Amino acid sequence: MAPPNLTLLKALTGLILVGVLCASTTRAHWKKRTWSSAFQLAGACLLLVVVASHICEAIHLLPWMGWGATNSAGHYLDLVSAIAGPTLMSFGLLVRVIKIANG
Repeated sequence: MAPPNLTLLKALTGLILVGVLCASTTRAHWKKRTWSSAFQLAGACLLLVVVASHICEAIHLLPWMGWGATNSAGHYLDLVSAIAGPTLMSFGLLVRVIKIANG
């Protein structure tokens, strides 16, 4: 019996966590449509792109994207999403905290 693909297992675990994050930010955005919730939702969606790229890498889906190879489209999609996702989520949280502090 072949050992399970560890990359796929990690990516599926990340999918569960990011899926919960996406669901909660979507719910928050639908309840109260503010700029801060929109930034957080966009950040969560970009984190979902990161997880999806790791799943594609693990199951060798769309090999022409060059998942995991430096200077490839897949690498830059993963990199930009991994940087922009947490940045947008943090910015949305910061905007919300400032708004609450100012009343």
